[in-house]
Amino acid sequence: MGHAEGAMDAAYYAPTDLEEALGLLGTREISVVAGGTDWFPARGRTPVSGDVLDVTRLAELRGIDRDGAGWRIGAATTWTQIARADLPPVFGGLRAAAREVGGVQIQNAGTVAGNLCNASPAADGMPPFLTLDAEVELAGPAGRRRLPLADFVTGPRQTARGTQELVVALHIPAQPAHARGAFVKTGARRYLVISIAMTAVTVGLDAEGRIDHARVAVGACAPVARRLPALEAEMLGRRPADVTVTQAHLAPLAPIDDVRADAAYRAEIVPHQISRALTVACDG
Repeated sequence: MGHAEGAMDAAYYAPTDLEEALGLLGTREISVVAGGTDWFPARGRTPVSGDVLDVTRLAELRGIDRDGAGWRIGAATTWTQIARADLPPVFGGLRAAAREVGGVQIQNAGTVAGNLCNASPAADGMPPFLTLDAEVELAGPAGRRRLPLADFVTGPRQTARGTQELVVALHIPAQPAHARGAFVKTGARRYLVISIAMTAVTVGLDAEGRIDHARVAVGACAPVARRLPALEAEMLGRRPADVTVTQAHLAPLAPIDDVRADAAYRAEIVPHQISRALTVACDG
């Protein structure tokens, strides 16, 4: 069973039963926290005045398991667990991103669902999960539903999660056995950095060294991380060294000027990131 503690105007709940957690969501206004590495710092010095639902003790939301031919990653799985998991090479980009999510303390506490539900345009988890064709599973009063990750995050700090729903897992469909993944991130410094731009790829090569599987996703260059479908289609049948990224390929992106970099710089470095990610993935 869960418990509540704190002042009368602010209660903290940490249930171990999913139905109990959903019941809390259905009976009161409550903030869902899954690690809190974004939620608490965003409050600054403002005291917590409303109820908090901590979902990290829900067993159904934890763990990485085979799901038929694919994989199931519990929503409250931490980035440290992702980085240390025994996953095939196609998850290389996701595991690399896990090692880039803040410092070690953040990786130990931060969760995959927390990262995605926070819905920052620079969320490290988004590009690699997009290249793995991830689906989000939600549970709520109407039961369970799944939707593609690309449809779940709808804008900066906006998702398709209903107020009475919880993200319970991410589902990765079966991936080509020969495919490999990579993740490349550019920031103002090496560690504890919000990305200027980042790119994830998964790529597979046939017996002749030509690309027969391609996924490319870019983050921090649009309101939501985006796949580049025109580039993916054009990569098929080519050798990695022959892939050329054009401005037309980058059409889904909409880089902006901000305190970290201007739009022109972002647009300039993305092709280099794609090339680097392809090299890392293909070199294994």
